[in-house]
Amino acid sequence: MNNKTSSLVSNSLAVHPVMSYRDMSQFINVPWHIYANDPLWVPPLRLERRFHFSKCNPYFKHGKWQAWVAYQDNQPVGRISAQIDTLHQARYGKDSGHFGSFECIDNSSVCAALMSHAEVWLASHEIRQISGPFNLSINQECGVLVDGFDTPPVIMMPHSPSWYSRLLEEQDYHPVKDLLAYWTKVDFEMPKFMQALINKFASQINIRPIRRNKFHEEMEILRDIFNDAWSENWGFLPFTEMEFKELGNSLRLLVPDEYIQIAEVNGEPAAFMVALPNLNEVLTELNGNLFPFGFFKLINRIKKNDISTGRIPLMGVRKQFHNTTLGIALACLVIDAPRKAGFTRGLKEVEMSWILEDNNAMRSILNHIGSKQYKRYRIYGKSL
Repeated sequence: MNNKTSSLVSNSLAVHPVMSYRDMSQFINVPWHIYANDPLWVPPLRLERRFHFSKCNPYFKHGKWQAWVAYQDNQPVGRISAQIDTLHQARYGKDSGHFGSFECIDNSSVCAALMSHAEVWLASHEIRQISGPFNLSINQECGVLVDGFDTPPVIMMPHSPSWYSRLLEEQDYHPVKDLLAYWTKVDFEMPKFMQALINKFASQINIRPIRRNKFHEEMEILRDIFNDAWSENWGFLPFTEMEFKELGNSLRLLVPDEYIQIAEVNGEPAAFMVALPNLNEVLTELNGNLFPFGFFKLINRIKKNDISTGRIPLMGVRKQFHNTTLGIALACLVIDAPRKAGFTRGLKEVEMSWILEDNNAMRSILNHIGSKQYKRYRIYGKSL
């Protein structure tokens, strides 16, 4: 991170750059202050957050950043980061950058100070278009919650106080894109027309769980499908091999094989879906600490199938099948297969997230299986 001196904003408000191990601890701990009175917030694991913001995160092979913490009367009242991603710049222009990890009390002055530091740092690197929040990229947590404050977040999805959108708009940030989350009961009945599509292509399609004895090769198949399937979507960034390998290490430990399904067309991988048990059901009890007993509690709940909700974070159908009936059949199949597996393991409901607001094809499928749109997240942008 860049070596920046602290900046005094007023007699009682100061914003300090994150430069040391201790600074990072303060940065990680800010949400505990912001959400102290929010019973729906789920504390992240501090150890995982420290890894996420460390040079060990594969993101930093193509991204650089600076982070700050705001203090008022020597108490943490907010935080922010600014990021520059060379992969993003290669696709969307050298003048593009992001802000992220945004947390703030309901105070316009604090928000203004945080945004100013991020903007000045980005401008000093010739960035003219800023968007966010991304923590750290679009392939991780992103957006501020603007609708659906009455339910807790699921695993790897953000949670926000109701005032974040107002604070950002006061700083001349405008909505860029909305991301949706859908809630689905696992015991839904596949509509007859979808079942008919599946039957029509049954001779061409084979669906199978991931093969653990070839795990790394299988993860490369998923990465290849994802990068192809999403390549024309808004904000798309390809997963690098290292990023997907890191994701795979987590999946291998926490996810049963049948939660990862690959659909093949005439023997060639064409679509996939990944389901996750909603570990937030356990994390809410740990207050960010794996030790001394949190890790064992987490693993024990997973092994006992004692988690009743889940999330579908990753899905893709190869681009060649988009806008075809075979493509719809593939989407229906990869939705259905992990659903059945989850049901046998005690899952009752899952979140499908996130879905671009203008992804009408997927939203239509979710509506037909009885899913309910229940949360909305927003990406904001500004010209510097």
